[in-house]
Amino acid sequence: MDILQIKEKILSAAFEGEAWIKNISKELFETAELGFCEEKTSALVRKAFDELQIEYEFPLAITGVKATLKGKNSKFNVCIIGELDAILSKEHPDANQNGVVHACGHSAQISAMLGAAYILKKSGVMEYLDGDITFMAVPAEEFNELEYRANLKKQGKIKYFSGKQQLVYEGAFDNVDMAIMLHAMGDEPNSKLYVRGNNLGFISKKLIFKGVSAHATQPDQGVNALNAAALTILGIHSNRDTFREDERIRIHPIITKGGDVVNSVPDRVEMEMQVRGATPEAISKANEVVNRVASGACQMIGAELVTEDIVGYLPLKENEQIILAMEKIAKDLIGEDNIVSDYTLVGSTDMGDISNIIPAVQPSIGGFTGGLHSKDFKIVNENSAIMLPAKLMSLTAAELLSNGAKCAKSVKENFKPYFTKEEYLKYLEGKI
Repeated sequence: MDILQIKEKILSAAFEGEAWIKNISKELFETAELGFCEEKTSALVRKAFDELQIEYEFPLAITGVKATLKGKNSKFNVCIIGELDAILSKEHPDANQNGVVHACGHSAQISAMLGAAYILKKSGVMEYLDGDITFMAVPAEEFNELEYRANLKKQGKIKYFSGKQQLVYEGAFDNVDMAIMLHAMGDEPNSKLYVRGNNLGFISKKLIFKGVSAHATQPDQGVNALNAAALTILGIHSNRDTFREDERIRIHPIITKGGDVVNSVPDRVEMEMQVRGATPEAISKANEVVNRVASGACQMIGAELVTEDIVGYLPLKENEQIILAMEKIAKDLIGEDNIVSDYTLVGSTDMGDISNIIPAVQPSIGGFTGGLHSKDFKIVNENSAIMLPAKLMSLTAAELLSNGAKCAKSVKENFKPYFTKEEYLKYLEGKI
């Protein structure tokens, strides 16, 4: 069967499965849970795989699920990814009693991933593809609830704070050759595809400033840790003009503990921040600036400094060959005028980590109003937000694995990883 016939079968199955896919989307949106807590969401994913009679592995990274459809051989394995977690957004009108809601579009992602599973299973095209297709529901993409995750780590339930980092560690990506995911584009209600985005990477930091307590009316007898923290913020601002434009450095600190009582000199002040940048080198350079500034501020005041760094996410490196394949398909589905290339994103994603180990892409898709993570975020066009990515990922995977998997072979041969898995795990431990 040639690729045109395969595509016809895929689009026909998408049409037939539209009601099933959209119904799952509604259920997933109403089941919003935070990272590594996505038990009900994970159960819905497993229920869908059961209905499709696709075998799966569970649990992975606590709540993750991995299912695979076999092709006529297993030359390559293309992974289609969706993310399980939601975020805290208490002012969102659809937030649940805990203030949690899918205000980042992850419910649409999971729906599209399950939609692709439905399409590729029901279409019967797998017997004509030279490779397997894996569907992975991953937890904890949002780098939040760090204290909760630290407790999970202490209990030995996780080793790393993000879902994809943990899945790499557990070996879930060991048999995956390349990965595809589509993310929501905020403030874009139309059926548009955004390709070649450039997310930032980051390091997460905690700074603890230790001073000496004294009565506020006798500050000469104490060491004011809050002053050291304030000087640190000023010092970071004073260094901003030293960061090059192409490094795209973003540093955003908050003081999470500013003292205990107003009539005592603060002897312990805690600050959290993320240091973001366009490359690992730029992030490392900016992180050194923050450490130097904080150390200098403490020397000025006479305070002590404790620094705790948590490796965050790597910058996204989208694979150009996979993008070209998806772009070609998108032109037929939505027209060339609805494809936007080389756009700027300043957020971060652990899909960036995956893209530095294996060929991977994460374009963005329209169908949403309101900014990501905002109280106004909403799915307004299910055909764009859910059905279009389900079709795009199915068709792209088929393109990669058809015709003797010629395209997948070329992607694999031309890819140069930034890290091997072993090097990546050392990086997460701060050993590189």
